[in-house]
Amino acid sequence: MVSKTFDLYKKAYTGLSPQTWLLSLIMLINRSGTMVVPFLTLYLTRPQMGYSIDQAGIVMGLFGLGAVIGAHLSGKLTDRIGFYPIQLFTLAFGGFLFFMLSWMKSYASICVTTFLLSFVNEAFRPANATAVAYYSKTENRTRSYALNRLAINLGWAVGNAIGGFVASINYKWLFWIDGTTNILAAIAMFFLLKPENNGKREHKEETINPADSVYKDKEYRWFILLVVLFAACFFQLFTNLPAYFRNDMHYSERFIGLLGTVNGLIIAFIEMVLIFQIEGKRRNTYFITRGVLICGLAYLLLAVFPTSYSLAMIMIVSMTFGEILSMPFMNSFWIERSKNHNRGQYAAMYTMGWATAQTLGPVIGALIAAHAGFISLFWTLGVCLLVASIGFYFLNEKMNRIQNLPS
Repeated sequence: MVSKTFDLYKKAYTGLSPQTWLLSLIMLINRSGTMVVPFLTLYLTRPQMGYSIDQAGIVMGLFGLGAVIGAHLSGKLTDRIGFYPIQLFTLAFGGFLFFMLSWMKSYASICVTTFLLSFVNEAFRPANATAVAYYSKTENRTRSYALNRLAINLGWAVGNAIGGFVASINYKWLFWIDGTTNILAAIAMFFLLKPENNGKREHKEETINPADSVYKDKEYRWFILLVVLFAACFFQLFTNLPAYFRNDMHYSERFIGLLGTVNGLIIAFIEMVLIFQIEGKRRNTYFITRGVLICGLAYLLLAVFPTSYSLAMIMIVSMTFGEILSMPFMNSFWIERSKNHNRGQYAAMYTMGWATAQTLGPVIGALIAAHAGFISLFWTLGVCLLVASIGFYFLNEKMNRIQNLPS
């Protein structure tokens, strides 16, 4: 039994390029310091800062707005100059912006610096997504993204575990650790992973058709709308849900950090093997539909049952499995619809969808929580995710009809 399990893990990780592994190592270095975003709402609403949940929601909304603009610009630049210089610059400069944010005290300065930080940090994502596609093969692309996500979530687990402990001592250190890991990741990329031509592919083998524009892809536009709805609900995990656990349930920062750690560890140990087992057996939208449904049911657990330590853990575990079934295949969906010459545009629209959700989700969620209570928020999130799941189901059916495939 142990031998079979080991063999399964070995096969799941076999066949990926050395560059894919190096890119994931760099992501692990960067994300091991991910502490500011999951604790930013708690940081702003603590007595020493004195800001309300509404004000914290606006700050997180500005974080999302900066991400939208940064992703849009990054997508265009990635197609023009390549993904390498964009990743290098955003990692390094983003690190210094984390340092700056730790010094901000006034609400206006916090808002402006947070916007700039997200603009730079999120500009990294389309370039990074394009890099994963560049270094992977068609037959293992979903696993390449899964490995990248594994690095992100393993780093997330480490960051949350340490972040919860650090936040209980001094919140300021969160910003300095996060910024330092950004800069270390930039240094590692500079020395370990510089591609030819900055990662910009030659397009001589492709006929560039104006109809290939991402804005003319009807099915992709519907996909992005559903992703925005899903992501707006998903982002509550890092914004309003921690505030609920601390302010209403009086859970400690260490326990809240532990929940994030559990999320990251489950993804690290299960996602790659699960993707290896199911990749290519069904259409991407088939798995997305079921993952989004599970996430909706996870929020409804908090709406229906009295919250306790055990229920909070069950909710996070359920949410994690929904995330595992949905997010890797969302990446595969957009990459399959793109070509070399427009991959940055597709990556940018995907990132912009998430960034839009990051703009709207925390603000709307905070307003609902402030004026109607957190239970109303959880009902809203659960229902919205059920609607999104239905939307992905019909998209899956449409894609099957287009290609005459069984459901």
